[in-house]
Amino acid sequence: MIVDDSMFVRNIVSRVLGDDPAIEVVGMAVDGLDAIGRAAELKPDVVTLDVEMPRMTGLEAIRRIREAWPPVRIIMLSTLTEAGARVTIDALLNGANDYVPKVDPGSNALPIPRLKHDLTAKIRQFFPSRTVAAPAPVLARPAAMPAVQAQRATKRRRVVAIGVSTGGPSALNQVIPALPAALAVPVLVVQHMPAMFTRILAERLNALCPLKVLEAVDNMPVEPGTVLVAPGDYHMRVTRRGGRECIALDQSAPENSCRPAVDVLFRSVNQVYGGASVAVVLTGMGQDGYAATQGLKASGAYVIAQDEPSSVVWGMPGVVVRGGLANAVVDLKQISREILRQL
Repeated sequence: MIVDDSMFVRNIVSRVLGDDPAIEVVGMAVDGLDAIGRAAELKPDVVTLDVEMPRMTGLEAIRRIREAWPPVRIIMLSTLTEAGARVTIDALLNGANDYVPKVDPGSNALPIPRLKHDLTAKIRQFFPSRTVAAPAPVLARPAAMPAVQAQRATKRRRVVAIGVSTGGPSALNQVIPALPAALAVPVLVVQHMPAMFTRILAERLNALCPLKVLEAVDNMPVEPGTVLVAPGDYHMRVTRRGGRECIALDQSAPENSCRPAVDVLFRSVNQVYGGASVAVVLTGMGQDGYAATQGLKASGAYVIAQDEPSSVVWGMPGVVVRGGLANAVVDLKQISREILRQL
């Protein structure tokens, strides 16, 4: 079901989705208030929801649509502006499952080819069993890893590294605020998200958490009790300079079609901390993080994967579980408890 106050946008999105034989547009609504009754009547699998609409805020619309039809997945159609990003992040923290930029930066036009690609891919990721099955990823055996700077294994964990993608803001909203202010280790997060969105995500989490949450900057020290979120469009590594751990950012080539990439962060964590690490793989499409998790596991790190029922998309954690790398596979609500148990 398509929800947008612009008839032009509704027609464009309907045409874009109608070209995909696996997707049926079952109805449209002109705003959030109209969408509530339509969702209860039509029971759609997915709702695309405009960020800025009259009569009802997007956050209220998400809550009321879910009350009307709880199984629905909600994709926000966002603008790449400061205001649009803030509303989108708030929506993702409060139950929206994903988002697609409606327009490109510096343009007021709908980028139809990109919208068609991105929106259909986002919808398909929720229902892999209903669409043409992709070949199962080849899971390589964990390879011998180069020597790391930390001990191979230790009883004392010194860092928590989290990788997450689709459904990530809502997942982080459950995990990060449940960690105590007196946390004795740093937390490093890669969330697949563009620039500006990651800064706003860090700001929102910081307001909700006893811990200090920041978007990372180059050469920032990695300190206990601080959560550092990788900035959009930059890979984030942890490195050791002058006897201390700090952040290194770069814009080298994307990995797994992502920048920031979980594999980049996890490899660096293995080099600096080795077995003194806790690696957490949360909801997300694809298999970013799997390759580097092999090395962390070989070094003695403790690997936590989110379970399938609580994941929006069980791609990233699923591949870790199927590869035999997870020490614990737990519901999202238990992730923070499992982290603290290891610390």
